[in-house]
Amino acid sequence: MSSPAGSQPPHANLQLSRRTVLRAGAALGLAGLSLPTIGACRPAESPENLTVAGGEPGGFYLEFATLLAESLRRHGVARNAVPMTTGGSLENIARLLAGEATFAVALADATVETSSAEEGDTEAGRIVALGKVYENYVHCVVRRDSGILTLMDLAGKTEAIGAKGSGTAFTAHRIIQAAGLGGSSGKPLKELTLGLNAGLTALKDGSVDAMLWSGGIPTAAITAANGELGLRFLDLSNLIPAMRNQYGAFYDRVIIPENSYEGTPAIGTLGVANLLLCRRDLEDQTVSKTVDLLVGHAQELIPRSSLGVQFLSTETLINTAGVPLHPAAAASYRRLHG
Repeated sequence: MSSPAGSQPPHANLQLSRRTVLRAGAALGLAGLSLPTIGACRPAESPENLTVAGGEPGGFYLEFATLLAESLRRHGVARNAVPMTTGGSLENIARLLAGEATFAVALADATVETSSAEEGDTEAGRIVALGKVYENYVHCVVRRDSGILTLMDLAGKTEAIGAKGSGTAFTAHRIIQAAGLGGSSGKPLKELTLGLNAGLTALKDGSVDAMLWSGGIPTAAITAANGELGLRFLDLSNLIPAMRNQYGAFYDRVIIPENSYEGTPAIGTLGVANLLLCRRDLEDQTVSKTVDLLVGHAQELIPRSSLGVQFLSTETLINTAGVPLHPAAAASYRRLHG
């Protein structure tokens, strides 16, 4: 996306803000289409337990996973559904493969890379998508009093790049290489694998100069830290051509709007789509009911504070960046929208 600050992204009619979703209600752009009643099944037809692998406290992944779990229970998709606190995308995928999670949220770039790495082994093809659910915004965070104004000012400094096993850390390595700040540079950036909360603590005590985080806007933990410290966000959007050329078309230009975090100007950055994943062997009925929930009850799945782009319509849910849809999900989207 290449919209200037304050303008709508391309295909804005297909990308729904929280306000738009709430106005649209259950119809959600499916004019004249009656959606099935999700909770109409008999209790015996529902799985006993479902688990949604999310992320760290204070981050959008865990918020989304919590809302999804609540909605799965509310509409009878499962008798019980719970969110799981994790380190992020790569851990979530591992937990799916291990059978410890039913659903997981993960960055599209990390998912495709993981799927490619599995080719030729017994795990290949086991991870599939239910849909693309929202946009992740990469935050490059520094203290406002640090004097750091651009990404290149981080040469020779220290940055928290995300928790081990997180999609943030996966994308961070690519950002650092694209910026020419990797180990082969004259003044390489020192990378510390610290997650959201540990990274913010390190930023506060001065043990890191910057922090990378990939999540929704605003991220609650960053909002709190901004109120305490005063933060600045660095523009990453000039890296997009190099990122797309080297790694693929996962990266779009997005805007963190003015005052998303109090007192901060609008800033361009990288956007990466987030996918809702499951295993291919998940039963069709659970998948179909979950797709009906994503489309028909989207307003329940967006945190109140969210300002970011949501993809909770059939036209955008199906664009899963090359990750195949679960066959029952594909059938549900055809049923709902042709």
